[in-house]
Amino acid sequence: MRNYLKKGILFFAALLTGIVTFAQDHMYSQFFNSPVYLNPALNGQFPGDLRMNLIYRNQYTSVPGGFNYFTASIDYNIPRFGGGVGLLFTRGSEGAAGLTKNNIAGIYSYSVGSDDFVLSFGLQAGITNRTVNYSKLIFSDQIDPQFGYIPGSPTAAEPPLFDNRYYFDAGAGINLVVGDFNIGGALQHINRPNESFTGTPAKLPMRVTAHASYRLDLNPYANLDEDEKSFLIPSVILYKQAGAQSINAGMQFKRRSINAGLWYRTGGSAGPSAVVLSLIFDIFIHHDGGEKLRLGVSHDAPFGGLNYSNTSGSSEGSIGYETTLPSRSDTYRKFEGSRRCYDFY
Repeated sequence: MRNYLKKGILFFAALLTGIVTFAQDHMYSQFFNSPVYLNPALNGQFPGDLRMNLIYRNQYTSVPGGFNYFTASIDYNIPRFGGGVGLLFTRGSEGAAGLTKNNIAGIYSYSVGSDDFVLSFGLQAGITNRTVNYSKLIFSDQIDPQFGYIPGSPTAAEPPLFDNRYYFDAGAGINLVVGDFNIGGALQHINRPNESFTGTPAKLPMRVTAHASYRLDLNPYANLDEDEKSFLIPSVILYKQAGAQSINAGMQFKRRSINAGLWYRTGGSAGPSAVVLSLIFDIFIHHDGGEKLRLGVSHDAPFGGLNYSNTSGSSEGSIGYETTLPSRSDTYRKFEGSRRCYDFY
């Protein structure tokens, strides 16, 4: 009986969390391995011509209902823009009711600046589809006082009018690199789309993202190429959406092809706080040609509220690929001698 009670508590915690997070976007611990999701101004900001990124997050792995997120992006560097064009796809599946969001968006970015600074702008526009499976919801009249929930029990509750909704969604971002500092911000859901299933308007709150990083050269006086040096890169990222707010602060140690990070993320009203460990490997397939494969893993260990023993934490895996097209190997590249945002991750 105790095991059934424990499972029931976890089930309803997952259901409640799913309901609470309906109006909140997910966040990736490996924010630097999904730069276009973090900020559309980072689109096209890399040394090659073509970049592809995939990232997957499995959140609270032992909690019934499941919270799974996936983002894929492809962006194309246009040298005369100092930016480019891109395509972003994001899918999220949350909670016991199978709330699913699919978004596909196009992105355009442009940069201005000099050898001393680079200021980038990004615009994002796309379509979101939101669905929910009402058959997976459990109502009070389906719960027996003695035996708990019995699968297949009838309910008198009437489902809302819709279980499927499409809406237009827009965002914008800005990013500035000055010397060893990188700072940026983004706004998502600028048009406040209505995502209601019931017919009563439910405006999606804007998501505000602000991020800042500093690159500390640990070999400032050594006669070494950039790729041979070691760096400490402290960063802080602020997410705010309606009443939910979270701060992710920590640092990466970057040496050659290895990047290790340690982070602390506050939970706020969106969930428990967590300590995050990340490990990134860059595999240079053709170094001079700008061809690189990046593999990343990270794990969140939450504490307070839904702690680690209840959730088993959250895990992420990512893969990225960059290449330079042979037809554009000799093309002039804007701000080629300047520090760029990709130098910070």
